[in-house]
Amino acid sequence: MSISFNGFHEEIVTFEAASGVTAGVPVMMSANGKVQAVTSGAFCGIAKNVRGGYAGVQLTGYVSVPYSGSLTVGYKQLAAASGGKVTVDTTNGREYLVVEVDSTNNIAGIIL
Repeated sequence: MSISFNGFHEEIVTFEAASGVTAGVPVMMSANGKVQAVTSGAFCGIAKNVRGGYAGVQLTGYVSVPYSGSLTVGYKQLAAASGGKVTVDTTNGREYLVVEVDSTNNIAGIIL
């Protein structure tokens, strides 16, 4: 029997999207009701879709994201990294639960 975390507690909110926001990248608040792509530091969620200047941003629940560096399961302080990835950052990161790590493809399943 296989397991799946997809769909767990997913909450997506629509924000105005700054230039450069694309689906799948970590984002942060840039102004009232607006998000921008972030390449370092804390992120508030992952852009799930972008259309017409607006982004659907997943703020909670399970999400699969590319990562850089070394990552293991458990609670980890994660921050955005270049290339739309996340990385362990004990200084600027927020704590998330890493439930899956695919070290071959550098993809992690995390609970936001």
